[in-house]
Amino acid sequence: MFFKGSRYETVAEHQIVDERGRVLRYKRVRFVAERPADLGYQVQQGDRLDLVAHRAYRDPERFWRIADANRALWPPDLVAEPGRTILIPPAEG
Repeated sequence: MFFKGSRYETVAEHQIVDERGRVLRYKRVRFVAERPADLGYQVQQGDRLDLVAHRAYRDPERFWRIADANRALWPPDLVAEPGRTILIPPAEG
């Protein structure tokens, strides 16, 4: 259902059967674990979180790791203020 490396890859799946007998599959709630950060990054004007992730991990699709480490519900908020320092966690773990 989700690509390898997705933040939802390891989230448990569940299913229910509706009144018509259809099986509806879904992911359970994804809880965000504490992520220790190795580095800090000072946000620059025009930054995007996918570009920051590319610089940090060589993989722009890992932007969610940075969002999780900073407890951001809306990832673009992390780069909205130039000069702000955001946490960069390890690529794995």
